[in-house]
Amino acid sequence: MKQHYLTPLFEPASIAVIGASATEGAVGTTVFANLLEGGYPGLLYPVNLKHPEVQGHKAHKSISKIAKPVDLVIITTPQRTLIDMVTESCRHGVKGIVIMSCDFVGTADKSRDLLDKILVICRQYNVRLLGPTVFGQARPVSKLNSGNYAGAIKPGSMALVSQSSSVASAILDWAESQDVGFSSVISLGSAVDMDVGETLDYLVSDPKTRSILLYVEDVSDARTFMSALRAAARTKPVMVLKVGRYDGGEKLGRTHSERLIGSDEVFDNALRRAGVLRLRSINQLFIAARVLPRNYRTRGRRLAVITNGIGAGMMAVDRAGDLHIPLPRLSPATITRLDGFLPAQSSHDNPIDILGNASAARFHSATEAALEDENIDGVLVVFTPQMGTDHMATAEAMITLAKATDKPLLLAWIGGKKVQASRKLLAKHNMAFFSTPEHAVEVFWSLASWQYSQQLLLQTPGPLGEWDAPDMESARMIVDAAIGNGRDMLDELESKALLRAFHIPVTTTVRAATAEAAVTAAMGVGLPVVLKLDVVGLTHKTDFDGVVLNLTTLMAVSTEATRMLARARERFGDRVRGLTVQPMISRKNGRELMVGATHDPAFGPVISFGAGGVGVEVFNDVAVALPPLNDYLADNLIRRTRVKNMLGEFRNRPPADVESVKDILLRISEMLCEFPQVQHLDINPLIADENGAIALDARILLAPVSSEARRYGHMAIHPYPSHLVQVTQLKTGMPMTIRPIRPEDAEMIVRFVDGLSEETRYNRYMSTLKALSQSQLVRFTQIDYAREMALVSTVQGDKGEMIVAVARFVVNVDNDSCEFAIVIDDQWQGKGLGGRLMEVLFNAARDMRLSTVEGEVLSSNSNMLTFMRRLGFEIHKHPEDDGLKWVVKPL
Repeated sequence: MKQHYLTPLFEPASIAVIGASATEGAVGTTVFANLLEGGYPGLLYPVNLKHPEVQGHKAHKSISKIAKPVDLVIITTPQRTLIDMVTESCRHGVKGIVIMSCDFVGTADKSRDLLDKILVICRQYNVRLLGPTVFGQARPVSKLNSGNYAGAIKPGSMALVSQSSSVASAILDWAESQDVGFSSVISLGSAVDMDVGETLDYLVSDPKTRSILLYVEDVSDARTFMSALRAAARTKPVMVLKVGRYDGGEKLGRTHSERLIGSDEVFDNALRRAGVLRLRSINQLFIAARVLPRNYRTRGRRLAVITNGIGAGMMAVDRAGDLHIPLPRLSPATITRLDGFLPAQSSHDNPIDILGNASAARFHSATEAALEDENIDGVLVVFTPQMGTDHMATAEAMITLAKATDKPLLLAWIGGKKVQASRKLLAKHNMAFFSTPEHAVEVFWSLASWQYSQQLLLQTPGPLGEWDAPDMESARMIVDAAIGNGRDMLDELESKALLRAFHIPVTTTVRAATAEAAVTAAMGVGLPVVLKLDVVGLTHKTDFDGVVLNLTTLMAVSTEATRMLARARERFGDRVRGLTVQPMISRKNGRELMVGATHDPAFGPVISFGAGGVGVEVFNDVAVALPPLNDYLADNLIRRTRVKNMLGEFRNRPPADVESVKDILLRISEMLCEFPQVQHLDINPLIADENGAIALDARILLAPVSSEARRYGHMAIHPYPSHLVQVTQLKTGMPMTIRPIRPEDAEMIVRFVDGLSEETRYNRYMSTLKALSQSQLVRFTQIDYAREMALVSTVQGDKGEMIVAVARFVVNVDNDSCEFAIVIDDQWQGKGLGGRLMEVLFNAARDMRLSTVEGEVLSSNSNMLTFMRRLGFEIHKHPEDDGLKWVVKPL
């Protein structure tokens, strides 16, 4: 397999330390000593202008004096030397640079100017830059410790990525005392070049990393961050601690959603959609560091508690109740099994009290029975040292059981000196043990929450247009006209027209410039009616008594219209355009809801849902979600609010039509995907009852976007690219569909690979594999359409839909080119598949603004190659010509 492009940075074959010295306390001293003491197996070069020897090794006056190639340079000299050191290193041909200057953190304006100059130099020579960072990095599994840290770092399977060197050092200090190991420890520092997203990309491909712990302070590129996070979470557990949860001040905005939605709520939802678990404190991070190496999975939230002290056990029970973790009854078979060895006075149900004098054998038998119970998803064992107990033997029993089960086995080892030795034994075997029952319960809750997030990760919203396409032409005319006239706000009529274009039910609304016109409009729409002020720039009409409801006579309409217009013109002058008139919607069983959208600076469009009407900001009952949505995600958004309880049947009210509410959420999601100009949106109130939902009021704010922007470039999560779906036919006339791949295609992909010839399979996967592994299957079917594309050609066979060809490309690190591969089932060659696949693939590359497409076509079909030449591609034999591989590149 091709080496990851960041390998020279994180696993270099040779390192030069500029500023390596023997001066006590110097960064260069610590870094070089750590490399030596850690047993770094590669070539190591100290660079020191003044000393011919550093810590027993011959020193070089400059990197240019090193005769051999160098992969990585670590610069520990002062800030004033950086430009020269970076330039010289780049000219020497290094692959990566880590800046660890002790007087340089890169936050001041002057420092930022220097960093910009350094970055220009690095990009000129295609060199990757890590930092500036105080800590640097370490890769214990490869005996590479180049960190500025005075302590041992144990090898392990968990990677730590931190935006703070101090936090990284604190975690390492704790880990050393707890015997916790790491595959990699990376402190990004100012992250002028290398950021969280690219680092995660590397760790996803790293076979020595099985789980990832991430400390984040801010996100600069949400698209890259989310793309990498989702890719990582599909194959490895990821946990994230983010600080800066509060904005620090009252938030102003022109829509309810803009004021109510905080950036931390958006970040929280982003992590859920990425399939990762968010941690809330440094203590939880320490706990996660102990649990992650166990690679636990839980299929549900049902917990069993086993204890030899009922008081300590009840602590766990109470915390489980706080977190709504069920402690179900054990199965009759398990209770019968417990009856066979537990004393009569002990509790034989959940929680299981096995009494204070419980032996290691009793602990083992009770825990084994609970783990094998089909009603239980995880087991917590609470041990207290008492007369008759053996903490060492009990710990050994738990270690044995943990190896024999796939369910989480969590331990609360309560005590101090008496259980110190057994805690060390548990730590040595990477057991998930805690000093309090409450912490153990919280970890189980976190594991269950993470499993729930994994379900959100699998959601790939499909195209709504398949069943009822929006009127995109009308919608585009409305948006373009407003922006073309220099306006950033649609009036109520325009807002409702845009909603109507996306098939969202809205009330009929008529504009009236005078009181007489309002009367005429009222006769047209039918009494009773609602009058609203129509004033340019007035976002909340209720703040100015600008709404009058339930006018039942034409006289009342005339009187109120005259009064409202006179008062408004006195206050707003020429900004008054008149009034809007709409029918009074009075639904006996109606529930007032709010659907909105806002634009987060990092994550782009965000959808909000909650209680509506005048209480929207009083009750603050709002949940948020990142688009795109599908039915599952829309339902999840509704269920995370308190107002969901009003949507069901209660008292004498029939249940509201929740499906119609979900439809509206899906339509708003579609609008936000297709129109990056929509910055903020409010539908309030949205009235829902048993007959459906209708928008009574709407407000939409716009902003222009660059014509150079990539399609869906405004979104943190790339939607399903439905515009690439193409229904066509083969040369034989058989119908064929070309479409982007989806997670549910996994079973068909397995059958497709199984049906390939050994030669084709080897050419594509560089091995003679008979079937894809689970990790490969996830990697191939659960893609992030932002940085890669996979197309499948499907036809209807005897056993239903089947895949007959696959085309795939991955965007290169330059974000300007991609490499592709096309594989066609041998039995389907020569039927016109390849050319059509390549055409759609090229359209996808064009969407991403890529300038170069190159790769392999596993086909010997000359007709396909001729067709591709007509599309404008240069085609020639692969250098390793085996008759099948061809290189295709745009002219």
